[in-house]
Amino acid sequence: MALYAGVRCSGLGMHAGHESIEQHRPPAISALIEPSTTPLGYPMNHQGVSEIFFEESYTVPADQTAKSLFSRLPHGSGYAERLIECLATGYLVAVVESICIREMQQHVDAAVEVVVGRSIRIDHRGPIPPGSPLRLRGWLERLGERSATFRVQVHDAHEIVCEATVTLVAVLRTQIESRIATKVLALQCPGN
Repeated sequence: MALYAGVRCSGLGMHAGHESIEQHRPPAISALIEPSTTPLGYPMNHQGVSEIFFEESYTVPADQTAKSLFSRLPHGSGYAERLIECLATGYLVAVVESICIREMQQHVDAAVEVVVGRSIRIDHRGPIPPGSPLRLRGWLERLGERSATFRVQVHDAHEIVCEATVTLVAVLRTQIESRIATKVLALQCPGN
């Protein structure tokens, strides 16, 4: 029986038969390269992105619990105090995505491109109390013309607590800034 409800950034569900992290090594062969669907000419370094592998530690701060997060939201403040003191799935998503973005950002021209999230699938498989030291391992799983999909595993001292797939896209900075400016203008001048 699941301890917590699932979400498609899937939520925190306890699964029977936890495997060790060593059973989930990154593939020995290069990542799958997707066919080109966009015009060439962007400076993303495909060779550099294809070699991304990271392994690092993260200690869960006391203010990243579900209670802390939901107490700040208007629709969550009424029940936040009844939640368990463990890492909120939202913060786990942010930690995993931020590391993947940091790694990919090293292989784009920051003056021309920005790395943004396209999709995240996360299985939050076990509770993570504040103060827990985590180990995150990630590698490139698929490389597209402008996108990269990473596989990430997170474990504490006891079990795999998270498995995730993160797809990021390198977009032209001017395009995303223009889209944001259009939306900001619409907010400032409603009805135009």
